[in-house]
Amino acid sequence: MTEQPARTPNEVTDMSRRGEWRRGLIRFARYVAIRGIAVLVTVAVGVYVAIWVSQLGGYADALRRNDIEGAVAMSFRGNEAYAAMSTSEKEAVMEQATIAAIHQAGLDRPFYQRSFKHLAEALSLTLGEVAGVMSHWGPARSAREMLLESLPLTLVLFGTANLVTFFGSLFLSLVLSRRYGSFLDRATVFLVPVLSAPPWLHGILLILVFAVIAGILPYGGIVDAPPPLTTFGYALSVLKHMILPVMAWVLGTIPLSIYVSRAFFLIHSAEDYVELAKAKGLRAHTLQRRYILRPVLPTVITNFAFTLIVAWQGAILTELVFNWPGMGRLLFEAIGAFEVPIIIGSVVIFAYLLALTVLVLDIVYALVDPRIRFGSGGNP
Repeated sequence: MTEQPARTPNEVTDMSRRGEWRRGLIRFARYVAIRGIAVLVTVAVGVYVAIWVSQLGGYADALRRNDIEGAVAMSFRGNEAYAAMSTSEKEAVMEQATIAAIHQAGLDRPFYQRSFKHLAEALSLTLGEVAGVMSHWGPARSAREMLLESLPLTLVLFGTANLVTFFGSLFLSLVLSRRYGSFLDRATVFLVPVLSAPPWLHGILLILVFAVIAGILPYGGIVDAPPPLTTFGYALSVLKHMILPVMAWVLGTIPLSIYVSRAFFLIHSAEDYVELAKAKGLRAHTLQRRYILRPVLPTVITNFAFTLIVAWQGAILTELVFNWPGMGRLLFEAIGAFEVPIIIGSVVIFAYLLALTVLVLDIVYALVDPRIRFGSGGNP
């Protein structure tokens, strides 16, 4: 039996690092899985509560039964065979027809039993067909198709706008923190309450300036009419139509983001370890990146996550102002047309977006903050 050659210290170190990397990957996967399950459970509970609220805890079933009874009674009017029946026969026929209609509508079972079916349908967006009232969205089709067609347009528009806001506010707040007390810093602080208006209001002003007066940008929509025939021309047309809504959203969200990030940068600039690093002669850029930006980054990311949450809630008015065919406009028109499948599906998708934002925030926290570790059981 041959003896195994002794491993060198470098080989032992490499094996130890690989083992630690595998264990860290397993802990990370467990952490993400547990956080994901918790978020999904939260979404399911929230949607289930919304279903009970929308159904008035089952009281809406009584209203629907009354509507069914009235519809059945109306269906027998003018029926000569029904008119020739005796009173007892009429009552029996009416009762049987009503029971059949209630059974077909699924109202013969308690609401708490049907509520779980409604929950499964809502979470899977299996919400049925949409009537032809919203004809400009195309022919009558399923709510799932309409929602999934409009969702990417909303994500593209507000995803771009919020990325510009995040990186722009990060850069500008770092610049202002280096020039504390300067004219630029004071002017920015003065302009924060002036510019902190809703994005839709900025949108109206931008349309007035760049579309009505200057005539250099479109009023709204997603593409020129008629649309360009080439893919490149179509993409340029979409980008042109995105300029004003992105500008409106950035103008409405970036001032407060800059102000908050600047305040945190100034607070950490006064820490003792920063003063010690200055005494060592580190360059200003290195000092800000390593000793100021890194410890403040979790807070900045939290602020960005809250901005995203507000974005999902504020998409409706902004899309309406610019006639952007995303989920916000679809939801608004569905409310006016009483399209319940679209309304419920929009609430579910917005719940998914909020939950995904929180999940990504948890993961990014663990990646950027060295104080957080993936412990056993997925708890940091």
